[in-house]
Amino acid sequence: MLTVFKARSVITMNPSQPRAEAVAVRDGRIVEVGSLESMAPWLATQPHEIDERFADAVLTPGFIDPHLHPTMAAVILPMSFITALPWQLPWGDVPATVDPAGYDARLNELHRDHPTGEPLIVWGYHPLWHGPMSRERINGVSRERPIVVWHRSFHELYMNDGTLEWLGIDHESAGRRAQIDLEKGHFFENGLGFAIARLNPFLLHPDRYRDGLERLQAVVHQGGHTTIGDMAVGIFDFDMEMRTTREVLDRESVPFRIEMIPTALSLLRRFDSQKKILRFADTLPETNSERLRFARRIKLFADGAFFSQLAQVGEPGYIDGHHGEWMMTPETLEAAARVYWNAGYRIHLHVTGDLGLELGLDILEKLQWERPRFNHGWTFEHFGFSTPEQVQRIAALGANVSANVYYLHELSHIYAREGIGYERASQMARLKSCVDAGICTALHSDFTMAPAQPLNSAWVAVNRINCEGEMMCAEERLSAEEALAAITISAARILGRENEIGSIRAGKMADFTVLGTDPLTVEPAQLADIPVLATVFEGRIHPIAPSPAR
Repeated sequence: MLTVFKARSVITMNPSQPRAEAVAVRDGRIVEVGSLESMAPWLATQPHEIDERFADAVLTPGFIDPHLHPTMAAVILPMSFITALPWQLPWGDVPATVDPAGYDARLNELHRDHPTGEPLIVWGYHPLWHGPMSRERINGVSRERPIVVWHRSFHELYMNDGTLEWLGIDHESAGRRAQIDLEKGHFFENGLGFAIARLNPFLLHPDRYRDGLERLQAVVHQGGHTTIGDMAVGIFDFDMEMRTTREVLDRESVPFRIEMIPTALSLLRRFDSQKKILRFADTLPETNSERLRFARRIKLFADGAFFSQLAQVGEPGYIDGHHGEWMMTPETLEAAARVYWNAGYRIHLHVTGDLGLELGLDILEKLQWERPRFNHGWTFEHFGFSTPEQVQRIAALGANVSANVYYLHELSHIYAREGIGYERASQMARLKSCVDAGICTALHSDFTMAPAQPLNSAWVAVNRINCEGEMMCAEERLSAEEALAAITISAARILGRENEIGSIRAGKMADFTVLGTDPLTVEPAQLADIPVLATVFEGRIHPIAPSPAR
């Protein structure tokens, strides 16, 4: 039977038919888009029902976040939060904590209220708000209870004495591993992997991890998503992650699908060469289901975390003189990229600084010279700092950009003062230049690096207003339509599924996000406040509980 959804307006993201009044759906796919009058041939010959529940609402294509981390979220969401900006989550709000004294007070409060003997893990620390962190500072709260302070970036953490003793970490076990400062209890980038391996039995306990995935499901649905990309499958324990993800998220009641992209850096713990990882990755599509799907895609890493100021930047560097960190050395990255490029994989490269981006462009250019490919899908993920010249190279080489524009909102004001200077801080997430150059440009949350709220990302991209209320580089603002494309059809292209999702036209999956206000006519400042009323996933309606007023 046909179901025809009527709406105040249907925004299709199909340039041949930008607006419509109704969408006819059958067996999870769109049959026709238009009006009841234009659908008359179908309605005259097919059993049908007219569904007017959305008659006063606006339908858009189902929102897509092409870079989100269900596993990382499942680990973080059961933690306690102390963050510089407020967070709204389905189960409660997190107030802002903006100075060292406030951080210490809140950490002491959490310690006092936490169950006796249970480790306390706190996510959201950032030194530019909360001051320098150290083993001794955490010891000031408690030396006995294991307490972990996890950086906002997720790429680094700090432990107190109780945690080091609990995990059996000392100078002998840590050895001379890079990116570990045991005196400060500091583990970052590759050193974080050592710490996580010791924490995994606690973090990945089946009950805790399952609860985290259930919370993640609520967060994703609240944002209006119908498709997300898991851009780091295997970051902790590939087999456990997949087993639990299938149990929790591969169910009929889950109103979204997940594109699964393994990370070659994490899989090196399991396999000792990129060629072995490739052979393993080649088998993964055989495990696909309706909601969880692997394709020929892989994630690689260039430079460090943006929130940690470990993005590799060119001259003149950071204000304090440092330049960042590599997660994969340039030689290692090039060798790995060549393996997957020659095998026909789409490569998603984590880059946060302009020097990391330059390295990625150089490698892509070399691989194109060695073995040319069309529609290769190489995507620069995050896209923090860049130059106008690099944008032109991205376009010339046929690459894509998937950007975390939330960097601009949370960090531009403080990075202008204490990071990289006003010029480069104001021009982070150089999106309008990308769109104007014809680059496929999408927005993502990298959740939990940004709220998993596509309309909030669109609001930042359109207004470029930071958390201090200052507009940063008005020239790089997107239009509302460009921003909507970046969370629908362009995001679908990043994931290689533009023929199935991302716009509303005959033949595509019947995925819609139902909004209370038209995002293309509302005042730009109000984009983030548009109520998300429901999603329609493959023709089935999934209502969303109202969020508290911002």
